[in-house]
Amino acid sequence: MIRVSLWMSVVLAGLLLVIPPAHAHKLRERGAPVTVADTPLTVVPSRDWNRLDMRMGKNTENWTIDGEQLNDVTFFAGIAAGSPLVKERSKKREPLPKFSASTLLVEVPELLETTWRTYKHSGSFTVTGIEPGQFLGRDAVHFTYEFVDQDELPRQGEARAAIVAGKLYMISFEAPRLHYFAAGIEGFRKLADSARLP
Repeated sequence: MIRVSLWMSVVLAGLLLVIPPAHAHKLRERGAPVTVADTPLTVVPSRDWNRLDMRMGKNTENWTIDGEQLNDVTFFAGIAAGSPLVKERSKKREPLPKFSASTLLVEVPELLETTWRTYKHSGSFTVTGIEPGQFLGRDAVHFTYEFVDQDELPRQGEARAAIVAGKLYMISFEAPRLHYFAAGIEGFRKLADSARLP
């Protein structure tokens, strides 16, 4: 019995050394209006979410319910012309495409695709649907996509984007295709519907 307990202690200690620490989070409570990414963009969650402390870029913020690998909402809040969607790791080795003053709404899905192919090292990314819609009370593009991340897990995504005063505002939802996407998509849509700019 002592031998088994000692063996389990060694295994648990080893696991703690190899499991990366989870990102800290802050609760975003259902029904409470909240500003996003230190910008004027606000949303009112229809359920509780966790805001992750990690920041992919100056104007981004990530929320999750079950953990970023299982469901991930990314806010791109006011990306200025000449800027990438997320912070570049290496401008020389891994340059990212930039949002520009001439970028059209119909080009935004491709902007996200080329960004994720580099930033997330996604070898497989397919835009599965694009249609006009509304976001932030403006004309917008709504689109869906599929990709495989570094973990080789097939994922689905849905996003809405609008260009307001020359800046790009977008919200996306990504989750594994099996179970988690279907389980979380309605909550995402309600969150996107609640988004407002003054």
